[in-house]
Amino acid sequence: MSDDSLPPSGQRRTVTDAVASPHLADVSLPELRAYREKLRAEEERISYWRRLIHARVDLLRADALADSPVLDVDALGRVLGDTGRGQVRAALHRVRAADPLPDLPDLEAVWVMPTDAAGTEEAFERLGAAEKTLTSYRRGLHDRIDEATAELIVRYQQDPSRALELLTQ
Repeated sequence: MSDDSLPPSGQRRTVTDAVASPHLADVSLPELRAYREKLRAEEERISYWRRLIHARVDLLRADALADSPVLDVDALGRVLGDTGRGQVRAALHRVRAADPLPDLPDLEAVWVMPTDAAGTEEAFERLGAAEKTLTSYRRGLHDRIDEATAELIVRYQQDPSRALELLTQ
């Protein structure tokens, strides 16, 4: 499972050539900052769910290859030990009706414990579908975060003193 929304280096894209957003033009600066932070929190939540799904796939794969079950606390700790970059991103406040985010998958359905090879294959399919939906949703969040960031850059370029407001909060 890969994430095509990240550059090959695994780093987040950077916003270059910031352009004002017509979707955010009427949003006040404090609301824009809060909106961006809520998007970042939602992205962190989705990233967490993706990591859990990846860990679930890894555990199922290891269990399928092992002579005895390996789905224990130690195995879970090893799989979940890598928590990614650990960036804190903060839930979606407003979205544009013209560009809706996809519905999130029914994540409870991916935790069913398979009892045979057919069940394991079905679990892999459910996990793959959930990961695909989460990745699509995450890409949409990244686009909105980038749009909000660009809007902030444009506003700060127009009036740099507005950035100093953050220091007094």
